[in-house]
Amino acid sequence: MILVCGEALVDLVPQPGGDLWRAVPGGGPANTAVALARLGGRAALLCRLSGDAFGRRIRAHLAERGVDLGMAVAADEPSTVAVVGLDEQGAAEYSFYLDGTADWGWRPEELPEPPGETRAIHVGSLATVLEPGAGHLWAWVRAHRERAVVAYDVNARPAVGLDRGAVAAWAARWMDAAHVVKASEEDLAWLEPGGDPVEVAGRWAARHGLDLLLLTRGGDGAVALSAHWGDRVSVPGVRVPVRDTVGAGDAFGAAVLARLSDLGYLAGPGKLATLDPGAAREALEFAVAAGALACTAEGADPPDRERVERFLRGTRGEG
Repeated sequence: MILVCGEALVDLVPQPGGDLWRAVPGGGPANTAVALARLGGRAALLCRLSGDAFGRRIRAHLAERGVDLGMAVAADEPSTVAVVGLDEQGAAEYSFYLDGTADWGWRPEELPEPPGETRAIHVGSLATVLEPGAGHLWAWVRAHRERAVVAYDVNARPAVGLDRGAVAAWAARWMDAAHVVKASEEDLAWLEPGGDPVEVAGRWAARHGLDLLLLTRGGDGAVALSAHWGDRVSVPGVRVPVRDTVGAGDAFGAAVLARLSDLGYLAGPGKLATLDPGAAREALEFAVAAGALACTAEGADPPDRERVERFLRGTRGEG
């Protein structure tokens, strides 16, 4: 089982014409849990769900898509809302309504002992930087990193209005706790402006002793780096008709974990440390395909395993 930790919120997605928005359950961690379930894995979401109308809709959405909510906390606070804006290429921008909402109110007693079958703990996005919950989540994840692979998605959100230095400090703390880190070129451009993204990613991997660092490059594909091998593994992007990019990075991250699990690298942190460039390339190819397919749907609607594998066969000309 992969245990995903973090926010489950509502995205207000613009509809054609520009006068209406549709409420779509989202949030990076919630999207990741749905993507993992779609890819055939067992995914549980450790989150705080409001009892308001949006919270009930989020809960139903996740349960219908096979996400285990046995560890979800029933919260008194209202649901978090993100308003999505799309540019001409379908790239998403977000405005957040966060004050006093359910996702950030973690207390230590709400964070349980992970089930024995937990192979990986995935955490990321706003839940890793917004207090009071971020500090409690970090301590909890850090306490369990020796028994389960920890995957951290940087997913920096400048629109939230946090200080760049504060977010960078949080990112460094989380990378010290993680085995796998995923970051986008946009993340690196904001946190370390002016640097070459691949060079910055390589420094991060070495500085934090990461088993795997995944750098997503939008339509240009992705790069994998590691503190354990000098090679950079690069996979090109694939062309698809883009509806929007909402949830594409989450589908990518989930697909990496799903393929690492297929290959046996989530058997424990020690096993992940033996990951070689060939296996990293296989995981990257699968993830790039999943992320691309996610861009063909409205909102966070990740593909299932059969669709990803069929798409990969088509790109390889295997029929």
